[in-house]
Amino acid sequence: MSIDTILERITLATQQDPHYREISLLRELVASLRPKKSDDIAQASDNIRALCYLLEQQASYKTALRMYLLQVCVSRKLLHLLTDTGITQNKGFWGAAWQTIMDKFLPPLINDDYVKDIFGQLFDHNQDYLWVRGVEDKIWLDLIKMLDFLPQRAGTAYSSLTQETLSAVQVLSYRISAIGLESELVRNYPDIERFESPFLRQNDEVNNYVIRYSESLVDNAVQADDADQIEVLLLQCEEVVQKIRRVAAVQGVSISLTRLLLRLTQSIDRLRHLLTLLDAQHSGEAAQISVGLLKELVLADNQRHSLRQLIRSNTELLSLQMTERAGKSGEHYVTGNRAEWLAMLYSTMGAGFIVGFMAMIKLLFGKLALAPFGFALLYSLNYSTGFILVHVLHFTIATKQPAMTAALIAKSIDDGRQKLEELIELIVRVLRSQFIAIIGNIALAMPTAYAIAWAWYGIYGTHLVSPDKAAHLLQDIDPLRSLALPHAAIAGVCLFLSGLISGYYDNTASYANIPARLRQLNWLKRLLGERRLLTMTTYIGNNLGALTGNLFFGIMLGTIGQLGVFFGLPIDIRHITFSSANFSFALVGLDHQMSWRLVVNSLSGILLIGMVNLGVSFTLAMLVALRSRRVSLDQERTISRMIWRRFLSAPRDFFFPPKSETKNDTLTR
Repeated sequence: MSIDTILERITLATQQDPHYREISLLRELVASLRPKKSDDIAQASDNIRALCYLLEQQASYKTALRMYLLQVCVSRKLLHLLTDTGITQNKGFWGAAWQTIMDKFLPPLINDDYVKDIFGQLFDHNQDYLWVRGVEDKIWLDLIKMLDFLPQRAGTAYSSLTQETLSAVQVLSYRISAIGLESELVRNYPDIERFESPFLRQNDEVNNYVIRYSESLVDNAVQADDADQIEVLLLQCEEVVQKIRRVAAVQGVSISLTRLLLRLTQSIDRLRHLLTLLDAQHSGEAAQISVGLLKELVLADNQRHSLRQLIRSNTELLSLQMTERAGKSGEHYVTGNRAEWLAMLYSTMGAGFIVGFMAMIKLLFGKLALAPFGFALLYSLNYSTGFILVHVLHFTIATKQPAMTAALIAKSIDDGRQKLEELIELIVRVLRSQFIAIIGNIALAMPTAYAIAWAWYGIYGTHLVSPDKAAHLLQDIDPLRSLALPHAAIAGVCLFLSGLISGYYDNTASYANIPARLRQLNWLKRLLGERRLLTMTTYIGNNLGALTGNLFFGIMLGTIGQLGVFFGLPIDIRHITFSSANFSFALVGLDHQMSWRLVVNSLSGILLIGMVNLGVSFTLAMLVALRSRRVSLDQERTISRMIWRRFLSAPRDFFFPPKSETKNDTLTR
């Protein structure tokens, strides 16, 4: 339906009933402004300009639409739109997630007496925020000016809308006070109890402000106070929030604390918007603030049923802490000089030696007659025990590096400490460390497996793997005629998840004070004694994340393949170190009867599996690390070109440490 036809119907409806408040015509008007494609900003702008032109040509249209809009707002409660829309719910994460899911299937009941509910009916397309936010402020301001929508101070409509806004200001202020007294916040920042709380003081100031402003609406001789003092107190509240975040960076953070901080920040921002709107000295300033508030409300209303947005908003700080912990761990995976480079080589060779035995144990488990659950249990036990042993002995699995080093690079970008050249140097060192780690793993995994296979043959007189099994092992690493690379990508996802799990449990150990709480257990104190208990709990506090990350990584590797068998799905995992060990087992099992083409094909498959393992885990970890810091790589192309030029000028630096060590060798340490 055309805009002029809708305006004619609005004019007729208001003439017949000056108190007409049904929103059907308003929905049609918004629909006429909505572009066919939500991101077509040009069409949306043209539609609003067309509306302004019609209002300018027909004074009756302008009068009727203004009266209609005011009646729609004044005859309903505005409070909840201003205090609830765009503010995180006062629910736990899981409760809010469940409610969001249920609302998708059974939308909540619409109350026609609330502006909040009809607002969602007007902008009922999930991507309306794209065109509403995309249209320039000037165009929206022209529409408001054309309608002369902001009512005069002396009118009843102004008084009604202002009272609703003042009520919203009070509600938000009370919420800020309540959140500021939450035990979760006090626990992380005890000074709130020792000094006069700005959360309480701002509420006193807001109450005085509201009383004075309300009196000014009744008596023109009364001058309303400004909100300057309230703004000072809100700034103090925000300082407390920042201090709590800094404390959380050391002591860890929980989802409940994240939700409280998010709700508090959103409430402060909304309160500041409303106070600025009330203090606006002229209609132009108020209109500008109203446009910003409109765009904010449309975005929030469109995303109120978005599970993705809920997860993002509630876990952003938690993700930051997890990647922050991973970033600190990543410092140990970056070598700066020849000594560190060689130390990394020895560390990864030790891991390769252990993996050789892990691969043998897995082959032996595979010979048993078990159900998929039995295989999953034994494989998981083998992987988890082996990975934990690697960590306890201070060895390094090459594929564990990317999730850690990606977080380190993101942290360097976020901190702003690194110049671009220094960032490139860090990336070069990361790649160099990754290269030697892979070499170290393979360099000992393959000969260890080879030696085990020959020792088995010498002791038992039969090969560890039969020719058929050897052919199967080689088929599994064939990059062209098998699903080796997709399976390597699945392993990369598992590596990424294990990095997140490590960060999560490192955060939990710190936030929940696990070591100190363990020391309080009297039975454990009697069992181990004070000294051993202190040593054990300190180790747990420093290594809980790594231990649990390796545990779950082993479980994921051990169960995914069996889940594929159980459900009949072509899913499995391929890991470069285990693949290289399996190649050695197959070589001995076939009595070295391999064509050179098969050898080249298998070795190529191992290298490609490794590249996919590393690439997938690094990319996912980098994306999460950057997103958690709200960092965008606008200089991505510049960085890529600089890395390429650095490779062309000094390719050796990407594989081997510099011959001469300098003071800058420890840049990343």
